[in-house]
This record gives sequence, C-alpha cells and structure tokens, in this order.
Amino acid sequence: MTDENLDKLIELTRDSRFCMLTTTDEDGTLVSRPMARQDVDLDVTMWFIATRDSRKVRHVRANPQVSVTVSTNSSWVSLTGRAEVVDDLETLREMWSTFAEAWIPEGPEDPNAILLKVDVDSAEYWDNPGGRVSSVISLVKSKVTGQPYDGGDHEVVKDV
Repeated sequence: MTDENLDKLIELTRDSRFCMLTTTDEDGTLVSRPMARQDVDLDVTMWFIATRDSRKVRHVRANPQVSVTVSTNSSWVSLTGRAEVVDDLETLREMWSTFAEAWIPEGPEDPNAILLKVDVDSAEYWDNPGGRVSSVISLVKSKVTGQPYDGGDHEVVKDV
C-alpha cells in the first residue's frame, strides 16, 4: 500500500466519530452495531470502548475478524481487520469521552469497562468529493447520456 492510499483512508475517516462495527456471532451470523471511535492512529488502528460483559466482546474473543464501516456526506469506507480485547486502564483513561460515559457512567475505573482495538488489514472506499449534489448531477448525466454512473473515486487498499 502506498502512503497516498493510507493518507486517503485517514482523510476519509478522520471526521466521522461514529461507525458500524461488525462481528460474528457464535452461530456465524454477522452482527453490526453503531460504535463511537476513540482514536485513529496513523497506522489505521481503531479503538472503541466497550463493556467486558457485552456480546461484541464475546464475539471478538471467539472470532477476532471484524469489519468497520465509516460514512460521511460524500464517502463510504469499509475496513476489515483483527480486533482484540485490551485491558489497559491507562489507555482507557486517555481515550475516555462523554460518549463512553453515556454507556458506562461509572467512568474508566468501572471494572466492566474495556477497550477493543482493531488493527485494520484492508479497506475499500468510495468517495464522491462533490457530495450529494455531485452524485445527483452524475446520476442525471448518466440518465441523459446513457453512460454508466460515475460515482467518484473507488479504491481497494490491501496490506494497510
């Protein structure tokens, strides 16, 4: 992967605080839920605060392969990687936010509070820099000209 692709991924995901985390249930069913991201490192590591006794934590312990989906007004990013449960109070304190407090009011010292760390392996993004207006114009243009819809930039990024 090039630095340009990594920079593009970071740019597309930087401003989106919320995303969807998908794990695999015990019977193989995919389960998605909204999560608040705590941090995005330059190496595309994502952090989430969870509760130790939650279903998502059980899923990650049984099958660490996960997917994270991020969207903004003009882009969609699908990330895949391996998650791990991290029991590190110092890091939890650093990442603590008012969003986490809504679910864990006792704060980072709550013995049920835990971190999920996702190391991203690959990603795919769709970016329409002009946003919704540009998308509508492209759709109308496609209909009028009979040419396929040009949805903007699309890239598959391996080995993140």
